[in-house]
Amino acid sequence: MRVTISLVLAVALGASAPQDSHAAQRVAVGTTFSHLFEQGEDGRWHGLGVDVLRALAARAGDSIEFRLYPWPRAQAMVERAQADILVGPYRSPERLKRFAFLDHPFYRDRMVFYARRDTEPVWQGELAALRKYKIAAVRGWHYGARFEQARPQLDISEVSQLENGMQMLAVGRVDLLATNERNTIGLIDTLRLRASLAVLCPDITQLDGYLAFPLDARFKAVRDRYNALFTEMVRSGELARLGARHGVLVPQNDGAPQQSSTCSDKHRP
Repeated sequence: MRVTISLVLAVALGASAPQDSHAAQRVAVGTTFSHLFEQGEDGRWHGLGVDVLRALAARAGDSIEFRLYPWPRAQAMVERAQADILVGPYRSPERLKRFAFLDHPFYRDRMVFYARRDTEPVWQGELAALRKYKIAAVRGWHYGARFEQARPQLDISEVSQLENGMQMLAVGRVDLLATNERNTIGLIDTLRLRASLAVLCPDITQLDGYLAFPLDARFKAVRDRYNALFTEMVRSGELARLGARHGVLVPQNDGAPQQSSTCSDKHRP
C-alpha cells in the first residue's frame, strides 16, 4: 500500500514539474576559421562562433557539442540533417536552397586578393582585367556574386586548403590568391610569408557570415528559437562586445561596407 501511494505521489509531482520538451544535445560543425571556430591543442574550443553558440544553447536550455571537419563535409552534414548547426557560412543563392540561415550575421569578412610583392598585378576592382592571371581559390568557399559570375572567364585553380593556396602563390605556381583577410593574416605569419606576400586593394567584396540549420522541417522550431535569441543578442549590443573581444569585425547596423585596416595602412601617406 505504501509503495502504491509513493508511486502515485511521484507521478503527480512529475506531472506538475516544469517540462522542457525543447532541450536537446545540439551538434555544431564547421572547419577551422581563425578567431571564429577553433580548437586548441589542449582540446578547448574558442572563437566568436563558439561563444555565441554557447550563449544561445544555454538560453535555449540545450547542451552543445562542437566538431571540426573539412568545409565541404561540414556543409554536407548540415544539408543532410546529420548535424544541427553550420558555423560561419556566407549566404548565396545556391546555399539558400540548402540551409536555413538565421536572420542576422554574426561576423563580416573582407574578401581580398593576395599577390607576391615582387609581381603585384594591377588590381582596381575589375575582375575582367585579371583574365591573364592564374588565380588560386579555396574549394567550397563562396567569394561573392561578382566573383562567382566571373569564374568562367578566369583561370582558377581550386585548392583544398587555404595553406595550399598560399604556398602555391609563394612559389609562383599562381599569380593571385583569392581569400578572406581574417583567415589569412595569422596564417601568413605562421608560414613566414609576410615579407613576400601582400594584400591587394580594393577588396573583392565584403561578405557576412551566419549560423545555419538544416532545411528539414524537423529543425524549424529550433531554428526559430535560436533566431529569436540571437536577434536579441544583436539588438542588445552583446554581439558587438563579443566581436571586439575576439578581434572579429561585426556588421554595422546600416550594412555599409567597412574600411579595410590593411588597405588604409598600405595607402597611408
